[in-house]
Amino acid sequence: MNFLTPIVLLLFLISTPSFGKPLVVTTFSILGDMVHEIGQDKIELKTLVGPDQDSHVFEPRPQDGKELGAANLVVVNGLGFEGWLDRLIEASGFHGKILVATTGIIPLTHVRDREEIIDPHAWHSLKNAQIYIDNIVSGLSALLPGESQFFKHQGELYKKSLKALEEDTCKKLAHIPLQKRKVITGHNAFGYLGREFDITFFAPLGLSTESEPSAKGIARLIHQIQTEGIQAIFIENISNPRLMEQIASETHTHLEGTLYSDALSAPGTGAESYLKMMKFNLNLLTTAMEKNRG
Repeated sequence: MNFLTPIVLLLFLISTPSFGKPLVVTTFSILGDMVHEIGQDKIELKTLVGPDQDSHVFEPRPQDGKELGAANLVVVNGLGFEGWLDRLIEASGFHGKILVATTGIIPLTHVRDREEIIDPHAWHSLKNAQIYIDNIVSGLSALLPGESQFFKHQGELYKKSLKALEEDTCKKLAHIPLQKRKVITGHNAFGYLGREFDITFFAPLGLSTESEPSAKGIARLIHQIQTEGIQAIFIENISNPRLMEQIASETHTHLEGTLYSDALSAPGTGAESYLKMMKFNLNLLTTAMEKNRG
């Protein structure tokens, strides 16, 4: 019996899901879902900023540092999105590899106070999402070379779904004239989506939810809504809705719903994966823009 005990213990460890699997840490829920779709059960996955949480104002906990320190691979968005990450990496003692999922993407830039600022919200482009997936496939393949064919196959399946959604969206938008493709959101997170589908987004806040709206900017936005007949006004799942509720009240319009900008939704609420999030947002946007006066 004493002789068999180590064997039984070994069999138990081997049957434990996380035994021998590399730990991959992603910075926020959208990346976490993409990595899960490619890595499946070949990896152990942890995500720092969860569903419905705002990465712009995220404050890491001690547990986050422990998980990061133990990781074999950290997958980040880059483009300045995770402003807290460098400090967390230094504090955690992390010595693994870092994969920047936006590598190869041509970023959007905005000029504010004569300073050029990079827009980090690149995942809102379905074409960019294919680059994210290619980078994730490459990173996981380097981590687990023996599973590279599996990761490649998962990536190809995922990109087919992205292309199908892009084609479906183009068909739905085809009957909406360009002058009606105007949307108001809480912060300036949808520039890549706008570029891809010829939609113009306006927002009282800048690229970060930490930015402060100006009274002059809000007044200009209210005037624009009233004169251009914009009905497509949304709150976001990560933001306090109070400002957008105020704008809707002052323009005698009503909010058309919630868009998912920087985070997925909680499980079971319709936007709990990247693909579901994009379908949800695009369907909501298409329906709302049809109400614009144009």
